[in-house]
Amino acid sequence: MTVSNSLSSDELGSAAQRERRKRILDATIALASEGGFDAVQMRSVADHAEVALGTLYRYFPSKIHLLVSALGREFERAEAQFAQREIPGDTAAERVVNVLKTTSRGVRGDAHLTEALTRAFMFADASVRTEIDHVGMLMTRMVTRAMDPTRDAAGDELGEADIAIAQVIGDVWLSALVGWVTGRATVAETSQKIEVAVGLLLRD
Repeated sequence: MTVSNSLSSDELGSAAQRERRKRILDATIALASEGGFDAVQMRSVADHAEVALGTLYRYFPSKIHLLVSALGREFERAEAQFAQREIPGDTAAERVVNVLKTTSRGVRGDAHLTEALTRAFMFADASVRTEIDHVGMLMTRMVTRAMDPTRDAAGDELGEADIAIAQVIGDVWLSALVGWVTGRATVAETSQKIEVAVGLLLRD
């Protein structure tokens, strides 16, 4: 099937298109929660979202695009929650660990969904770069806000060093999550890995 990988700005910006995209992602998350990665099939998603298969492909060229976009939406929700409250912790390291552990508990709460989203992130190639970059930006924003909430509130720009540290922390978190999903590490081991990495990167 030959499909277009993009929609016009008018299509993306209309209320109807936004609602359709929401239904598609809702359907994707519901199917993944029920049966994990293998349960998310394009035809099933289209049926659950009540859209034509061709319409689905116009929004999301593949299953991987779908699931990584769903991961991005989960991160958007997590970021919104953190933005509405003060993050506990007296140091940058304590606050960042709190954010990562809270996020980890959130995704571990649905093992099938976590497996699906993590596998999609692992399998993503260059064609999914836009979606991957969005996920990375959200993670970086959550971590940097935890590193220095006062600067974020003041609207000060982040330095390259802070962004680089946040990106490394995000990579460590994802690696730890992959270890848990694949059964190579326990919850305690993943938590310890995150704490050690954050402690080394954010020494006061």
